[in-house]
Amino acid sequence: MTLTVGFDLDMTLIDSRPGIHACYLALAERTGTFIDADLAVTRLGPPLAEELVHWFPADRIEAMSDLYRSMYPAIAITATPAMTGAREAIAAVREAGGRAVVVTAKYEPNAELHLAHLGIEPDALIGNLWAEQKAVALREQGASVYVGDHVGDVRGARTAGALSVAVPTGPCDAAELRAAGADVVLDDLTHFPAWLTSYSAAVAARA
Repeated sequence: MTLTVGFDLDMTLIDSRPGIHACYLALAERTGTFIDADLAVTRLGPPLAEELVHWFPADRIEAMSDLYRSMYPAIAITATPAMTGAREAIAAVREAGGRAVVVTAKYEPNAELHLAHLGIEPDALIGNLWAEQKAVALREQGASVYVGDHVGDVRGARTAGALSVAVPTGPCDAAELRAAGADVVLDDLTHFPAWLTSYSAAVAARA
């Protein structure tokens, strides 16, 4: 079977804090509504609506989500760098003869813009899925490993029956990720290629 590794996007492959921070400030200015952008970027991971409910009434969430997403490409894409080791992690999967797929809660068209801007080319991109919902895409893609930074990513991996590899580069620290059930916790993605080599050798030895 071909090795398929899934990756989360925000705070796993990309440092989306600068772009999201700028977009929240722009949304606040556009709507005249206070948004604590500094606070918002400390809890990235869940869907956009789960953050907007802190700043807007329930009956405005859909409209504000649409407005934010329409503003996002012009504000957030170029402001967002790749996480250290992201490109090398994708390359390591390819060098192992595998497929690298991105499964994210981010609005898929904007996720695609991020990847294109940074020159990161996964074999598949599936957006708009959070936590356990990610298991649907992971199963469809045949992913045996899922890499993410949030306890929601751990839950998604475990629901899919995939090995959960976690990096504490987002809002969740290593202890939280382990407590949520992560099988492996790496300091960051720079450690992923060596881990994958070891993991692939162990799988081959069992075959």
